Amino acid sequence: MIPSLPRPALQRHGLAAFVVAFFLFLFVPLTVVAVFAFNNADYPTPPWRGFTLDWFLADGAGDGRTGLLHDEELLGSIGISAWVALWVTLLSVVVGTCNAFLLERFDFPGKRALALLSMAPLVIPGVILGISILAFASRLANFADVVWGLELDFLRPGLPLVILGQFCYIATIATLTIAARLRRFDRSLEEAALDLGASRLTVLRTITLPWLWPSMAGAAAMAFLMSFENFNTTLMLVGSDAPLTVLMYGRMREGATPVLNAVSLLLMLASAALALVLLARKGTQNPSAH
Repeated sequence: MIPSLPRPALQRHGLAAFVVAFFLFLFVPLTVVAVFAFNNADYPTPPWRGFTLDWFLADGAGDGRTGLLHDEELLGSIGISAWVALWVTLLSVVVGTCNAFLLERFDFPGKRALALLSMAPLVIPGVILGISILAFASRLANFADVVWGLELDFLRPGLPLVILGQFCYIATIATLTIAARLRRFDRSLEEAALDLGASRLTVLRTITLPWLWPSMAGAAAMAFLMSFENFNTTLMLVGSDAPLTVLMYGRMREGATPVLNAVSLLLMLASAALALVLLARKGTQNPSAH
């Protein structure tokens, strides 16, 4: 529909109502979680009992409340999630970049089948993916133990297996993101540099990778956030060191306090800050878009 053409009032009001309802559905739960991080009560839901910073700052003395900044278990789980996400991000961007070059620059038998097969992790439920990886890795570890007497602890439930499980599907998303930008690259720039005497490594470092950098940075941010918030696959593969999502799930089952709201608010602010940084970088790299 052409925006400049007049539209019936019912259509205009219906569209406006849909947009309002959509944003209410999206942001009201987040707002409730953020507000009740400051609720002076021992439960994370209404009614409102007054304003307090206990769920951020309390040290566990007095009324027994322990705020986020003094909750060593929660802070440790945040560190574990960040450590896992950093490794998943690094592996996903490196492998995704290599995959993008493989699929966009080379022709070989079975290329189309390989491309379709690489998309499979996106349509496999996270729980199924986690169980499959756990079963395969456990059998492989048992085989190595029985046949060669090797203890392959990294194939047992734990953080290395969590990294592997998340990497399996996040690398696919990184591949799609980077390949989409590589597809738009003008290869005549590389050919001109090669004609002027530059080596292939120099061309890659000074021309191709700088062109791909925005998509690599976007893929890295997306990979980090997806890894940090992942639950289904992580739950199947985790060992004794619980990442944040698994720990929060356990606490919710035991009886939640507003400290989980405080953690959620912290994550929302961190995600928003990361998104703003990426938008600002995109704006500086594309001044003509303003």
